[in-house]
Amino acid sequence: MRPLSFILLLITAVLAHAAPDYAREKRWADEITPGLVVGDAVYLAQKSGHKFLAIYTQAAQPRAAVITVHGMGVHPDWALIGALRSGLSEQGYATLSVQMPVLAADAKADAYLPLFPDAAERLHAAVAFLKAKGHRKIAIASHSLGSRMSNFFLVGTPDPGVAAWISIGIVPSEFAEPGKLRLPVLDIYGEHDFSQVLQQAEARANALRTLRGSAQIEVAGADHYFGGSESELVRRVRQFLDQKFR
Repeated sequence: MRPLSFILLLITAVLAHAAPDYAREKRWADEITPGLVVGDAVYLAQKSGHKFLAIYTQAAQPRAAVITVHGMGVHPDWALIGALRSGLSEQGYATLSVQMPVLAADAKADAYLPLFPDAAERLHAAVAFLKAKGHRKIAIASHSLGSRMSNFFLVGTPDPGVAAWISIGIVPSEFAEPGKLRLPVLDIYGEHDFSQVLQQAEARANALRTLRGSAQIEVAGADHYFGGSESELVRRVRQFLDQKFR
């Protein structure tokens, strides 16, 4: 699938009339919040009045704050996102892990395109929450389809309030409208990632050459979900953030 422009995605959203599955969001929240060991559940509000789950984790004298964004159909404490949000908080970064809009479990990636404006609104609310907490340096670390949602937010928002972006295994696997990105980007993926992620690595690297301070890293032995490689992912992300927020 080729990258779609911001305007085309908005038109798609209007025509499709897709809506997030709020009942599924609630089931995720009911499942994960009672067992939270690291971080506190907070609920952020959208213009519609809908409140969505986020997990805020403070850090002692934080260097910056990081919004973590999960992939398709999961939740803000899922697998590598849970490892990333908790691991970064131990390394001096406050984190806010956000519930992104979800559809039914059998929905395909293309079905999520109409939800991108909803995702962008949630990321805007996440930035506002962190600023209200006193954070002035903010980054986004996103995985898979969550990276496409983050890409949409960053290129479609005149002043997103984000100083760096870590894109982990972006799917679909090209940056949409990279010429509109105005921040350093870390493109990180696994040696055994999805074939489309690997095939488009060179195209992404070419796009990053125009963005000062950007980098691309392939993590040896890792798959798309970084199973068993979570600590290496946290280390690589932290190194990138340390360089940007000295």
